[in-house]
Amino acid sequence: MSQNTAAPRVVYEGRYQRMVVRGTWEYSERTHAGGLAAIIIAVTPDDEVLFVEQFRVPLQARTIEMPAGLVGDITAGESIEASAIRELEEETGWTADHAEVLMIGPTSSGASSEKIAFVRATGLRRVGEGGGDDSEDITVHSIARDRAAAWLVEKMGQGYELDAKLWAGLWMIEHHLDGRPR
Repeated sequence: MSQNTAAPRVVYEGRYQRMVVRGTWEYSERTHAGGLAAIIIAVTPDDEVLFVEQFRVPLQARTIEMPAGLVGDITAGESIEASAIRELEEETGWTADHAEVLMIGPTSSGASSEKIAFVRATGLRRVGEGGGDDSEDITVHSIARDRAAAWLVEKMGQGYELDAKLWAGLWMIEHHLDGRPR
């Protein structure tokens, strides 16, 4: 039997992840419905891109990310769009009138079965302070869109870990998926 078709063996299962061995492969799976997360691309009416900063235990470092969260981790059957708006509001204090799924793809196909949906949030309005739920300590950054890439490079120089998906998100602000400018 090849390593691709061997029966999976769960070696650990926690609240949100399980570790699986299949042949010679070791990888993680999300345990919530669908194993999907959403990353939210959000630009305020003042043309500022929303970023979040938080300490990430696996990296033992502060990171800069776009708002993101698990789909269906609170309410089973919740749509990607509803999850994205909920996470945007929870993390940043901004809500959106509309959310559009741009694409879905794997986050780290050699290490995890998790997929992520890039979601564009539009019609933003401020409804609170953000900062995450009781288990999170999130700092919200609203950065002028024309300065966002330079700001990210500065943060990298200051020792922050940057989620590589940030660069794809910035590209999607300016372009349709086929490369045409927005």
